Order: sequence, then structure tokens, then C-alpha cells
Amino acid sequence: MRGLLLWGLMSALATVPALAADDVVSAVAGSVKVVNKATKTAVVRSADGTEHTFHFVGRTVAHGAKATGAGAKDAFEGMKDGDEVVVHYTAKGADKTAEEVDHVGKDGLKKSVVAVKAIDRGARTVTVKTADGAEDTYHMTANAFRETGKGLDKGGKVTVYYTEEGGKKIAHFFATS
Repeated sequence: MRGLLLWGLMSALATVPALAADDVVSAVAGSVKVVNKATKTAVVRSADGTEHTFHFVGRTVAHGAKATGAGAKDAFEGMKDGDEVVVHYTAKGADKTAEEVDHVGKDGLKKSVVAVKAIDRGARTVTVKTADGAEDTYHMTANAFRETGKGLDKGGKVTVYYTEEGGKKIAHFFATS
């Protein structure tokens, strides 16, 4: 009996890493193609033409929309075809669940094409050179660091999606150019 219990516990623990491996955290920038409030889904077309279908759930958070807040109902408010967004999502198999939706533009994220000059992973900051030659430092959100911060290359050209808070530029997402 004791051996059976131990075997069961070990089997359960062995499956945890396999389950965790299915929940991949990522982000995509693009324009909204279709919003279906009945099925709580949205299709977003990225710059390369790929269409991504996202499911909205009770924990989905929206920023920069008319109604900002948590919950699938709020995540759809103000979202319409053609809107530019960044969707932070988890994937389990082929299913993508939107965790956060950031609207780009008026009342949302700003964006700028920059060259990466230096990366401080400990401080979670990125120093960049702008098109006019000025230097800026962006502080990365936890999502930005987890999703794209480790893949940033010094000298690489990226589009940074950011907000300004308390005199600091806060990077929410980086897209390679």
C-alpha cells in the first residue's frame, strides 16, 4: 500500500513539468480583424500577415481602451476592427488565451523604432538610441522582461511599445523590426 501511494505521488509530480510546459507566455502586436463578443474571441493580424485567434476570459485585462479593467466583458469594451493592439497571452496547445490587451495610440501605448544600445537585465532597463540620435532608458515591465527582454540584442533595431509614468518610460513590449 505504501509503495502504491509513493508511486502515485511520484507520477503526479512528474506530470507537473509537462503541464507547465504547455502554458507558453508570449505577446503579439497587430491590428484587430474581428471581435466576436458571443464567443469571447478576437482575431488579430500581425505585421507578417499571420492571424491569431485569442480567447478572452474573466482574468483578461485591457489597457488604453475606453473602459479599462479586468474581466472578459471589459476587455471587449472599445475594441473594434482595425484597432492596433498588443496581446499578451498564454498558449496551451493551439489555444491562445489573452491575459492582457494593450491598445496602441490615443489613450494607449506609444511606440517608437529604436536601436538597442545597452541592456541591464538586473535592473530590467534598456538604453536605446532614437532615430534623431538621442538616448533614452526604458524600464521593462515584468511581462516585457519575460516575453522579450531576454531576446534583445545590443545593436538590434526594435519597436518599443511603452507608456510614460512618473517621468519614466515603461516598456511593455518589444517587437523586432
